[in-house]
Amino acid sequence: MIFFNKDEQLENLGHGILDATWEAFSTLARNQIALTWVVYDPPVPVNTGGALTPDAFWNHPVRGFSYRGVERIYPASVVKLFYLVAVNEWLEKGMSQTSKELERALRDMIIDSSNDATSLVVDILTGTTSGPELPIGPFETWKYQRNIINRYYQSLGWEEMETINVCQKTWGDGPYGRERAFVGELLENRNMLTTNAIARLVHSIIGGVAVSSTRSQAMMALLKRNLQDLPTYFEEDQVTGFLGGGLPEDAQIWSKAGWTSQVRHDVAYIELPNQRPYLLVVFTEGKAQAKNREILPFVSKLVAEAISSL
Repeated sequence: MIFFNKDEQLENLGHGILDATWEAFSTLARNQIALTWVVYDPPVPVNTGGALTPDAFWNHPVRGFSYRGVERIYPASVVKLFYLVAVNEWLEKGMSQTSKELERALRDMIIDSSNDATSLVVDILTGTTSGPELPIGPFETWKYQRNIINRYYQSLGWEEMETINVCQKTWGDGPYGRERAFVGELLENRNMLTTNAIARLVHSIIGGVAVSSTRSQAMMALLKRNLQDLPTYFEEDQVTGFLGGGLPEDAQIWSKAGWTSQVRHDVAYIELPNQRPYLLVVFTEGKAQAKNREILPFVSKLVAEAISSL
């Protein structure tokens, strides 16, 4: 069962937003955008400081809309959310120990989207390291270890996680050595996510039920973005050119963006003053979209306006 209920009001609003977006951006094809939008009606079950038990939370109905929400898409740095939750699970279960370096890497992985930091996190999660190519036997063992994160997400029993792949590091220039062999000749083993899977993971974090309420709140603290005080010198602040770029300054946003020369994505939990809070995941694909810093803010602004009509 998908975690949100389809809703006629949101279906109508969602399709209207998509139509307006295609009209405004002629380069954006119908199959180059995917979107999942979840609205939290009162009594709001998220961002409560962990007030709800997991059972109460998962049984609390929420409504949502998705367009191509089950399509597997290369997620770029949005995958770092999955590594963040997995590390917290490992720490909670005593499978890993925390350290100053791991804490620094987690911060840099989420706040600055550092690929180097992510490399350390994946090494710690899987007990593997990058390096030269390996002989067949050791490489099979190495690959099995690298897939431990996938096995964790499969073990949750969530329908949305059945088709995802989260086992690769994120790169600046790309993988070399055993990492290149692991991703596959045609990149067939690259990371793949759906907007519905990402929405469910973030829903669990903001619901305070990802690993534990304390750890969920610590993860939320890393995801918080400041709309008032954006750096003027930083090309990719994960707000301008992304969903935060379409919001008023008094909005609150918790988000994680991802971008390459081929994709531009963002996922955000958003609170507007005196409105229903909501969760929005928007993925866009294609070179033209990856470069376009207007599409995600445009969609975000329309969703914010739609929220005020609910």
